Amino acid sequence: MSTTIVHLVRHGEVHNPARILYGKLPGYHLSSRGRSQAARTAQEFSGHDVTYLGVSPMQRAQETAEPFAEITGSEVNTVEEIIEAGNRFEGLRTKGWRSQLWNPARWPLMFNPIEPSWGEPYVEIAERMMGAVYAARNKAEGHEAILISHQLPIVMVQRFARDLPLAHAGRQCELASVTSLVFEGEEISDIFYSTPAKAI
Repeated sequence: MSTTIVHLVRHGEVHNPARILYGKLPGYHLSSRGRSQAARTAQEFSGHDVTYLGVSPMQRAQETAEPFAEITGSEVNTVEEIIEAGNRFEGLRTKGWRSQLWNPARWPLMFNPIEPSWGEPYVEIAERMMGAVYAARNKAEGHEAILISHQLPIVMVQRFARDLPLAHAGRQCELASVTSLVFEGEEISDIFYSTPAKAI
């Protein structure tokens, strides 16, 4: 039985001076700090047996992938299934006292945080992400694969792999962090989390 590892990497910091929820909006690229974070995390894979690199189509993920492709020598494969989660609050400021979510006109979208009612259902995110994870495992069987994605989609994989409810409050998925799924054959035997770029 072969061991395969699928690493899920969150993209680096995005240039977002307006501090809005950008979601799937186009034109959001990495900040200089984000590029440094991506480079630092990519260095962790020097000497690893990576044979497959899958990347979300979003610009910030594609830019994060650049140093990974250089270090691993892998071709960048765009994977639609690991794109950012859909969210009906895209384009709004959603944090802090200036959050536009204080507007009562938007409250009807928040009636069901378990699904959630304001965005792509958690179960659908988990299904598409796990499909991509298993596809990457098959492509890199006996070796290692990297998938560069986004916070919520990666959290859905973490919770699915740990048999936890998909609805959640806190998230363990920092910028440029790595969530590693270890497969023995086709079964997930372990899951690890690391933050190589935490100091940047």
